[in-house]
Amino acid sequence: MRETLIVIGLFVLAVALRSARTNCLRKLGAITFLSASFCLFYFLTGRLWAGVLGTVLWFFLPWVELLTRIRSMRLPLDNRLKHREVPNPSFFPNAIEAAAAMEEAGFEHVSDCGWEWAGMQQFFRLFWHPEERAVAAVCLCEQSDVAFAFISITSQDDGGGIWRTTNFPFAPTLQCPPNVKWNHVPCERSCFHQILKDHKKYLNRVNIPSDRLRMPDPEEIENSIEQEMRRQVDHNLAAGLIELTGDGHFQYSKRGLFFLWGQFIKDMVRLC
Repeated sequence: MRETLIVIGLFVLAVALRSARTNCLRKLGAITFLSASFCLFYFLTGRLWAGVLGTVLWFFLPWVELLTRIRSMRLPLDNRLKHREVPNPSFFPNAIEAAAAMEEAGFEHVSDCGWEWAGMQQFFRLFWHPEERAVAAVCLCEQSDVAFAFISITSQDDGGGIWRTTNFPFAPTLQCPPNVKWNHVPCERSCFHQILKDHKKYLNRVNIPSDRLRMPDPEEIENSIEQEMRRQVDHNLAAGLIELTGDGHFQYSKRGLFFLWGQFIKDMVRLC
């Protein structure tokens, strides 16, 4: 009973720590989950290598989804944004506050639009700022009963480079083209004013002065999003991460599944 109670206690403690608001406590909760798994396998077998195996198995769990849902996904080669109504605020965490903060910072509302990717709905509220020479978006992703929101601020330099700061909580599921650079900030940082400061610091850090930034065209923002996505798809086709299905769609290749597994591991380690 002593070993059983130790394992149960560790799992209960891990769940409690993972539900905490503090990032350090959530990380400690993940480590506690690994410790509980180690103890479970060690107590069952009495062997250290079995305990280590029980810990390592957590990092192979993504393959269950990779070999089932993701392997069978078919994604559109040419996706198009469509104008949409603003979703119910109860399903759009922090969206109202983020949009209000964008307007306070001088950003002007451009449009509300969205598209679908293999059952996942993505909705965008798009804003732009002529003086900042930047496009801001508050985005909602919905799949089944899971929804999350994030903010992004994008600038483009005169050489075609795209510089983006975002609190998007996950690693990208496709490789970014060489001209697209992401600056990830912690996902719990939902204050738009702070993310805007982070974006300005990021541009200074990479030596992109404001006079090198292109002025966004509010009439072309949606079109530029579609074109950027198509360039990203073409880049991943060339890299062998995805492959065409012959019906206007693409799917992940074997190499792409291993790439996604690596991205899953990054998210597990980062534990935002």
